[in-house]
Amino acid sequence: MKIVVTGGAGFIGSHFIKYILKKYPDYKVLNVDKLTYAGNPENLEEIKDNPNYTFLKEDICNREIEDFIDGYDAIINFAAESHVDRSISSPEVFLKTDVIGTFNLLEISKRKGIRYIQISTDEVYGSADEGQTFSEDSPLNPSNPYSASKAAADLLVLSYYKTYKLPAIIIRSTNNYGPNQYPEKFIPLFITNAIEDKELPLYGDGKNVRDWLFVLDNCKGIDIILHKGKEGEIYNIAGGNEKENIFIAKTILKYLGKPDSLIKFVKDRPGHDRRYSISCEKIKKLGWAPEVSLEEGLRITVEWYKNNQEWWKKIKTGEFLEYYRRHYKL
Repeated sequence: MKIVVTGGAGFIGSHFIKYILKKYPDYKVLNVDKLTYAGNPENLEEIKDNPNYTFLKEDICNREIEDFIDGYDAIINFAAESHVDRSISSPEVFLKTDVIGTFNLLEISKRKGIRYIQISTDEVYGSADEGQTFSEDSPLNPSNPYSASKAAADLLVLSYYKTYKLPAIIIRSTNNYGPNQYPEKFIPLFITNAIEDKELPLYGDGKNVRDWLFVLDNCKGIDIILHKGKEGEIYNIAGGNEKENIFIAKTILKYLGKPDSLIKFVKDRPGHDRRYSISCEKIKKLGWAPEVSLEEGLRITVEWYKNNQEWWKKIKTGEFLEYYRRHYKL
C-alpha cells in the first residue's frame, strides 16, 4: 500500500508514520508537511533513510502537491492547526489550514480517485454534561475557532462522500499524549515546567475533564480503520481515561517528585469546554481497544521528557517562551 500522510512531522502524524513503516515494511509513505512551528523533522530522525519513506516540504493548501501524488492508495490528513489558545488569538490561520487545506486534499482525492481519511477531534461535539457521552451520530457543537474549523472540515468530507461518492472516512480522537508532543500542549507543558521547577499554569478551578489517549493506541486505531473501516463512516477513538486537569497535574508532579505548590491557577480561557466524553463502540467492533493505561502512559511520557531535555529545551526558547509568558501572564 502507498499512503500520503499530511502533517507527518507533527506529534501524532510522526508516530503514525513510524508505526506503519515498522508494522508494514513493504508500505510506502509520502509525508507532506509545511514544517510550521509544531512540525519537527527530528520526530522522524530514525526513519529518514528508510527507502520507503519520502518527505515533501509543502503546504496542503498548495494545489501543486497533486503533482506528487500519483499511484497512491490513500491520503490520511493529520495536518492541522490544533492549539485552542492560538485559535482564539489567531483564528484566520486555523480556517486556512483546517478548512481550505482539507478542501484542497479532498479535490485532489476526487481527481485521483483515492481514499481519504480525515483525522478530526472529539472537540467538535462541544462540552458534555455530567453523565453525557457523545456518539458518532451526536450533533456538532464546537465552542472555539479550532473546533469550529475542524467541524467545518468534517462536514466538507461528508459532503464529498455524499455528492461525489469519494471513499472517505472521519476519525475523531480524544486528547492524545505521549513522547515528542510539542510543549505548548497541556501534558508536555506541565512536565517540562515541573522539570525546570517552573509554575504549572492551570486554567480556572482545574476541574475541566479530558479523556486521555496514549498516542500509539490512537495510531493502532487509525491503522485498523485504514484497513477495515467503512467508507462514509465516522469513528470515535477514546482512551477511557476521563480525568480532571488538576488530577493530571498532580500526578505529573508526583512522578517527578515535585511539590503541588508549583500549580498556579490562572484566568480561564474563553469558551473553555468543561468536559469531553465520547463513545467508541463502533471501532471496538473492528477489534480495537486501548492497550496503554493512563498510569503507564504518563510514566512513559514523563520519562521521555526527562531523558530528552535537549529536544524540548531547544523549543522552549525564543518565540515559544515569549508566547508562553504573554499568554499565561507569568
